[in-house]
Amino acid sequence: MTAPLDGRVALVAGATRGAGRGIAVELGAAGATVYVTGRSTRARRSEYDRPETIEDTADLVTAAGGRGVAVPTDHLDAARVRDLVDRIAREAGRLDVLVNDIWGGEALFEWETPIWEHDLDKGLRLLRLAVETHAITSHHALPLLLRHPGGLVVEVTDGTDDYNRDHYRNSFFYDLAKSSVVRMAFSLGHELGPRGATALALTPGWMRSEIMLDQFGVREENWRDALAQEPHFAVSESPRYVGRAVAALAADPDVARFNGRSLSSGGLAREYGFTDLDGSRPDAWRYLVEVQEAGGPADATGYR
Repeated sequence: MTAPLDGRVALVAGATRGAGRGIAVELGAAGATVYVTGRSTRARRSEYDRPETIEDTADLVTAAGGRGVAVPTDHLDAARVRDLVDRIAREAGRLDVLVNDIWGGEALFEWETPIWEHDLDKGLRLLRLAVETHAITSHHALPLLLRHPGGLVVEVTDGTDDYNRDHYRNSFFYDLAKSSVVRMAFSLGHELGPRGATALALTPGWMRSEIMLDQFGVREENWRDALAQEPHFAVSESPRYVGRAVAALAADPDVARFNGRSLSSGGLAREYGFTDLDGSRPDAWRYLVEVQEAGGPADATGYR
């Protein structure tokens, strides 16, 4: 049986870990060839200094049924991004899906710290990593994506447009970065829509990334043990959940109806009917407003 994305080519920029890895693997499971990029390789780690590598991600893509291709890339280096896109054009001749998931700011923002107290160098570095990288990648990759009609650009962020509009997100720099990515999707939708392509913003919920699991001292296999520390973690989701959202979008012939929109993994699970790895459908953003911020007891019943 033909996989829904057989013959399609994707670039997941920022696929070393977290949402990027989950997205890359699920695109591979749907049959796509997936180019995965990042700065952490088996030969050299980024400043994150973590064990995950883009080669590992590529192997997971291939094991899932697709073809994973690891290309070490610093997306602040425009020449290297240009070379990356030239390689995709030379080897694959097309680009159907671009996922901008570059982030790199985990150690750079300071919670609830006003701009005049926040480390300025770290804040500006965060903006470069989270915003400038996306612009550079889109600048070089979109001409290739537009060679064939029906291309899809997914800007991965934290929070929907509706939620971020009314909520202060951690710090000036974090807030600006995540809101900027949502606006990027809107702007790209304006530019791509008339040219036969679609751009949208997508947020996971409370995601069980490798870093988050480490913070709680658990693994994916026993993540529920973290509920003793944080009961609201009951609504969390695996990185593969947002990956299934992207795969569903990429396979949807009517995806243009979402052009310029801000979407969530939980909302798209209701739209397309996919589930997380455990068969549930977490809806973290609805839970956050209706339960956690409302002061209710931690209970994910009806939200997963």
